[in-house]
Amino acid sequence: MPAQSTGLPVSIDATAALLADADYVADRSLATAVFLSLRMGRPLFLEGEAGVGKTEIAKVLAATLGRKLVRLQCYEGLDISSAVYEWNYPRQMIEIRLAEAEGVKSREGIAEDIFSEKFLNRRPILQAIEGDLSGAPVLLIDELDRTDEPFEAYLLEVLSDFQVTIPEIGTIKADAPPIVVITSNRTREIHDAVKRRCLYHWVDYPTAPRELEILRRKAPGAAERLSQEVVLFIQKLRGMDLFKLPGVAETIDWSKALVELDKLALDPDVINDTLGVLLKYQDDIARVRGSEAARILAEVQAELAA
Repeated sequence: MPAQSTGLPVSIDATAALLADADYVADRSLATAVFLSLRMGRPLFLEGEAGVGKTEIAKVLAATLGRKLVRLQCYEGLDISSAVYEWNYPRQMIEIRLAEAEGVKSREGIAEDIFSEKFLNRRPILQAIEGDLSGAPVLLIDELDRTDEPFEAYLLEVLSDFQVTIPEIGTIKADAPPIVVITSNRTREIHDAVKRRCLYHWVDYPTAPRELEILRRKAPGAAERLSQEVVLFIQKLRGMDLFKLPGVAETIDWSKALVELDKLALDPDVINDTLGVLLKYQDDIARVRGSEAARILAEVQAELAA
């Protein structure tokens, strides 16, 4: 289904520039996937490690395109009542009692009234389907891998036809399809039926030059030497067999933390003292702290001096 929205980028370069306007530094393959998703009106399925910038794509698109961001944060046990809609049962009960007090006897009439849209609580998916005055919203379905397979099956109707079926009311179809971004940290495999309805892109860790550009935009207070050392240090950490490798989010956080400590360059003591900003598991911290951190720093400094 072609995109119905206006104001969308007309080329891959324009898409990359649009993302850059919000300080999101995308490589060309990611910019291409975003461009095609916008132009074709297809959901964009982004998979990759935590902290590489998947969720940020949806936020940036909403901000740069002037659209409302509707976020569905997924979790185990997520069901239709939390994700799509549910009836406002307390209001319905009050309405029934008022009708009875007024002498209304027709059950059919009461049922028809209480199962109308004014008693409907709209959850994120239905909000995105119904749209917004500013245009079709950006629907972020975040960390789909945390949900159960039955919820994936329910999504098929939404992703195929951009519609929601409510038995008591009927089918509500989007006038203009929302811009859909689905993310997964790949803690489990998502069913092929969901992926087939999307354009797929694996969001990898950035190269050193791109990560340095990200730091220049996201942590402008850091000295250039410090930013270079931070990027090279983290790039080397990602080559180690750690339980959880640091993502771009940790790179930014670590750089900002070092700025708060008035550091202009890395040294062994500050690395050891701030590893908790960078690594989130004690086994990883214990492995890096001390001689290993000093060794990596020495390699970083030698590369920068060469």
